[in-house]
Amino acid sequence: MTDAQQRTNAKKFADYWKCKGYEKGQSQPFWLSLLRDVFGITQPEQFAEFESRAHIDHRGFIDIIIPATRVLIEQKSLEIDLRKPIKQSDGTLLTPFQQAKRYITELPLSKHPRWVITCNFKSFLVYDMERPSGEPEEILLENLHTEFYRLNFLIDSGNERLKREMEVSITAGQIVGLLYDAFAKQYVDPTSERALKSLNVLCVRLVFCLYADDAGIFGRKAMFHEYLGEFDAKHLRKAIIALFDVLDTRAENRDPYLEENLARFPYVNGGLFDEKEIEIPHFTDEIKTLLLSNASENFNWAEISPTIFGAVFESTLNPETRRSGGMHYTSLENIHKVIDPLFFNELKKEFEEITATPVERTKMQKLALFQTKLASLTFLDQPTSTLIQF
Repeated sequence: MTDAQQRTNAKKFADYWKCKGYEKGQSQPFWLSLLRDVFGITQPEQFAEFESRAHIDHRGFIDIIIPATRVLIEQKSLEIDLRKPIKQSDGTLLTPFQQAKRYITELPLSKHPRWVITCNFKSFLVYDMERPSGEPEEILLENLHTEFYRLNFLIDSGNERLKREMEVSITAGQIVGLLYDAFAKQYVDPTSERALKSLNVLCVRLVFCLYADDAGIFGRKAMFHEYLGEFDAKHLRKAIIALFDVLDTRAENRDPYLEENLARFPYVNGGLFDEKEIEIPHFTDEIKTLLLSNASENFNWAEISPTIFGAVFESTLNPETRRSGGMHYTSLENIHKVIDPLFFNELKKEFEEITATPVERTKMQKLALFQTKLASLTFLDQPTSTLIQF
């Protein structure tokens, strides 16, 4: 099945299941159709197991298990809030995820899932059990036609997903490299220290805007694309400078007569746009085409996990890396193999101990101190001499 076919099928699936969702009667048709029509599993009833008994008081049943890809699914009806506790048959209050984790304790270790999904027909919350205390990723049914790839782990044990992530990251690096080279030609002295620093900052800001556009961070998708499209090439420089200034200004501090096409953009904290003295060169028709077509219309930045954004920036900031054939990519799994035993497991354990403090006032005091501790931590990535500071 091609990407285009999968996208079309995902749209049809989402349209059909919109506003439907009764747990007892529609869970199996929902998942069988998703696996068959969107992900191409020809015999989904043999691929997934439904209503497997969990030995909890001899009454619990696991809604769906996919053994081949180590996925457990806890399905709820449309009206259920997936993040709120639900009263169980034994009187306990558990969120759907907590309910799933209780089932997992009854499974043999060899059958423990890597992925847990809680679903209410309109939203999928995806939990990576390599990080069971982490926040889940959310995928909305209405966005399935553009985000179906985020559920590829349902049918893929890992190799194809990793391959796709690498392909996307390499394409992103190539796009950034084209922008970098096109802008470099517009600087008066592209070899000067100021020009190189400015070029790096400019490309990183543009990559952020492109990602924010596709991920909906600005409030709705395609805002940045629409803004760029309003200007011809010779006016784009002033338009970008104005936009960067707005993104660095809180709403209450903005000009009350600011044009609507700028006022609709939110304030972006974190200091990405606070440096005003960077040198921004003139834009050309080539650069405008690269931004609007190559980097926007023909590429979805939301497919890139934020965890590999560093690789995209590495492609931008290091000309030697680009010339030698692209980006270095480290998978999320391999990242955690390194950082978890070094410091992350210990920090996570400390956080869990604090959140278990029964006295609320004491817990809040400990959390405030822990936050200060996190902000003070500094790590050195020796192979690339990268300083990482929280």
